Amino acid sequence: QVQLVESGGGLVQAGGSLRLSCAASGRTARTFTMGWFRQAPGKQRELVAVITSDGITSYSGSAKGRFTVSRDNDKNAVWLQMNSLKPEDAALYYCAARMGDGRFADTASYDYWGQGTHVTVSS
Repeated sequence: QVQLVESGGGLVQAGGSLRLSCAASGRTARTFTMGWFRQAPGKQRELVAVITSDGITSYSGSAKGRFTVSRDNDKNAVWLQMNSLKPEDAALYYCAARMGDGRFADTASYDYWGQGTHVTVSS
């Protein structure tokens, strides 16, 4: 079992930055692929970024060039640095994990989920 806890969400003005954190506990997430997803009210949960155990990253089109995902396997932690935030980035952001490496983009591929952290972007 892996427990995931997100933090770092909040209210930010458009153009600002936030850094989300995901702390993993329980079974080590060292060999896990980690993903960041988001879900806005009335919309489906969507992929934001993925990072494999050896640091290979993949981003959604909306995140590419503005967001950066990183991880520290020794600390069992993953981060999502979000820059140039837009009102349409506002959502509940989730950290997710699954065993094995791959740029998994669908929610069904992930076995473990955090409770989410809210990001609000004012215009």
